[in-house]
Amino acid sequence: MQSKFYQPDQHRAEKVHELFATIARRYDLLNDLMSAGLHRRWKRRLVAMADRPREVLDLCCGSRDIAGLFDARVVGVDFTEEMLQVARRRRPRGMWIRADAVRLPFAEASFDVVSVGYGLRNLADIGAGLREIWRVLRPGGKLLSLDFGKPENGLLRWAYFGYLRTVLPVLGWLYCGDAETHGYILVSLQNYGAQRGIQELMERCGYRDCGFEEFGGGTMAINFGRKPI
Repeated sequence: MQSKFYQPDQHRAEKVHELFATIARRYDLLNDLMSAGLHRRWKRRLVAMADRPREVLDLCCGSRDIAGLFDARVVGVDFTEEMLQVARRRRPRGMWIRADAVRLPFAEASFDVVSVGYGLRNLADIGAGLREIWRVLRPGGKLLSLDFGKPENGLLRWAYFGYLRTVLPVLGWLYCGDAETHGYILVSLQNYGAQRGIQELMERCGYRDCGFEEFGGGTMAINFGRKPI
């Protein structure tokens, strides 16, 4: 399966930007439809795992659906202006910055927590993104990343990938006028390490206490890890 929004080369970021500019207005509605509203529960769990930080960077913040759950000073970063426009309408006084996740405009050790919702999978260079997150985290700070997972159970994985292959493109066509906006999810997931691969990559980048918490038999997961003190 292919998608015009997935390019594993120097055009990766450009195509991801094009994708999210297309779906920005329908982003939250489609998340509700795809997950039957469960994504809200998973995002609340991510925030609970943050353990009351003072300063948070919500990376790939999208429409602020995670940023708005924190009781903290939150800076939202996304590189798609159309997504940031949604966030600004919802919280005009928030701090919403357009920037690339692999070149963040912040000093070292600026944040207690970096949260990412469905964003690592879309980075042109995930390793570079993890290293940049490491740079802006304070010693002892935590990275929390929610994303699509890959179930270990073969039958569940087959059914799950079948759902992503058949149902999601229909939703993309109905609500965004383009089936490939959501056909992209399966293509990007197939080329993504998911919960186990991200844990291994985080450990190679120097994070400690790494692990993941799974939902729906591993169809979704929150990866976590800390920058050593």
